[in-house]
Amino acid sequence: MQYPTIKAVFFDIDGTLLSFTTHEVPESTKEAIKQLQSQGIKVIVSTGRSINSIDHIKQLDFDGFITFNGGYCVTTDHEVLFKQALDPRDIQSVLDYAKQKPLSFSFMSEQEITIYDVTPEIAGMYAHLNLPVPPLVNIDNVDTSSILQTNIFLGPEDEKAFMDTVMPNSVASRWTPLFADVNPKGQSKQVGIDIFCKHFGIELSQTMAFGDGGNDITMLKHVAVGVAMGNANPEVKEIADYVTSDVDQDGIWNALKHFQVL
Repeated sequence: MQYPTIKAVFFDIDGTLLSFTTHEVPESTKEAIKQLQSQGIKVIVSTGRSINSIDHIKQLDFDGFITFNGGYCVTTDHEVLFKQALDPRDIQSVLDYAKQKPLSFSFMSEQEITIYDVTPEIAGMYAHLNLPVPPLVNIDNVDTSSILQTNIFLGPEDEKAFMDTVMPNSVASRWTPLFADVNPKGQSKQVGIDIFCKHFGIELSQTMAFGDGGNDITMLKHVAVGVAMGNANPEVKEIADYVTSDVDQDGIWNALKHFQVL
């Protein structure tokens, strides 16, 4: 069977590059990335994480980073290719809401991550991701124009009503029932892929991506070959071109071998 010639591979982090069990990148994945690089294939991170929360995977020698679900795209040489903040009106609306009703949220800017109202579930989530709980935000002193992404800690059943009334200029996506990533409307990992394809002069027909969560769906549908990890959410597996094995069972390596990229 003839598979596409791949010139760029995009990787989600949590549950894709990084195991939720070991909090490490599997050795087979490290070797796969080395082999892709040696063939001149671009390897690019594509994550909902902040640019400030990916230091532990930077040692793998990537060619670029799509962070904040497409809101901040930067090369390894620190060239910022794209940056888009949330609508300041939506940020102010979150602050006003939190002063009246219980709400946990985090704000992410280019410089920092802050959080409001840390519950035991939220503290547990940060431990699950092997990340420290961010410092508390002073809701009376927020630069509303600087927020690139927010996490709103509410269940899927409450998401639509909240977004419609509090953040109408933004869009939510999620990979966990605990919270939604919130970004500017029209923004997604798909946008980041287009930016890096243009930067490197690569056609979309020469791209491949790996993911496991709801915020990976636009990415996997957009590339030529979208691969869902074996541990991916059911809705991600549904739209993928191929479902590989779990992150801890050499899923990335196995899929790259299957499509004869390695």
